[in-house]
Amino acid sequence: MTKADLIEEVSRAVEMTRKPSEYIVDAIFGSIVKALRSNEKIEIRGFGSFRTRQRRSRTGRNPKTGEKVEVPAKPIPYFKPSKELKDLINAAAR
Repeated sequence: MTKADLIEEVSRAVEMTRKPSEYIVDAIFGSIVKALRSNEKIEIRGFGSFRTRQRRSRTGRNPKTGEKVEVPAKPIPYFKPSKELKDLINAAAR
């Protein structure tokens, strides 16, 4: 599912035109990004939680030249699905 598909689904579900639905989806994603940038944890009951994890620094390699490059430590987003979401997905797979 793409962002456009999600906007269409929201539009149908709440019986709105596409433009207000797009604002809603953008506001939700913007709020999630803003919270993750502030190193906050987002928990959506029955769906899952978003948080950041710290990736360690490492030595990488430039694929073009083969030269070794130091890659600094940085935060990365991480999603952990809830038990309810896992159960719903596993029940649909059976």
